[in-house]
Amino acid sequence: MSKTPSIIVPARLASTRFPQKLLHEVRGKPIIVWTAERIREVAPEFPLYFAVDDSALQSCLESAGFQVVRTRPDHPSGTDRLAEANAEVGAPAVINVQGDEPLVTGEQIRALAKGLEGQAAMSTLAIPFDRPEDFANPNQVNVVRDREGYALYFSRSSIPYARDLGGKVDAAWLKQNQCYRHLGLYAYKAEFLSAFSSLEPGFLENIEKLEQLRAMEHGYRIHVGITDQPTIGIDAPDDVAEFEARLTALG
Repeated sequence: MSKTPSIIVPARLASTRFPQKLLHEVRGKPIIVWTAERIREVAPEFPLYFAVDDSALQSCLESAGFQVVRTRPDHPSGTDRLAEANAEVGAPAVINVQGDEPLVTGEQIRALAKGLEGQAAMSTLAIPFDRPEDFANPNQVNVVRDREGYALYFSRSSIPYARDLGGKVDAAWLKQNQCYRHLGLYAYKAEFLSAFSSLEPGFLENIEKLEQLRAMEHGYRIHVGITDQPTIGIDAPDDVAEFEARLTALG
């Protein structure tokens, strides 16, 4: 069996803020196909699959030449969808790229794979905060690491808390102290991925509403790689304009 991780993109049509967004066309091409073509371009060394719950997504991707695994529609999370898909794919490790992140980079994908080379059951990425308003925003998840790069905690609160400043930090303080914002990209070793859905949801996970805390509460280690490349996710219709602007800038 190959030791190369596979990329599996969990894709479903249901979206509260942007119905059927993965099939929304930008310059005549569905968002999910933009993502697929981007992954194939920047990380061709990894086998690529899409875990989908809908015939429309399956048809769209297969007609564009991509491999699809059909999964149940009732999974509670994308992680569960990945686990079902990898039961068929059989990869030793799985890199999870979101279907609504059509500007993911090869550097990010390779950093996720590298994060699994040590003791981590899963790996993820973070980027330094540079704006105090983002550091204080509960929708921008903070992460703190140990000296070997493993996560100590993820939180919607500003961590670490600058006690001497009463928590009121500025951009200069953030630059000097390197606080990190979590990016929603993950990779998993196969045995952890298959076990994850059977783990009891954690106390901290239920409070913070952060699924990765379940892994930590059950004793699994998460490696957090640092990148200087932000992700561009399309969560709402307004985000399409930003994506188009980036496409124009990239030529």
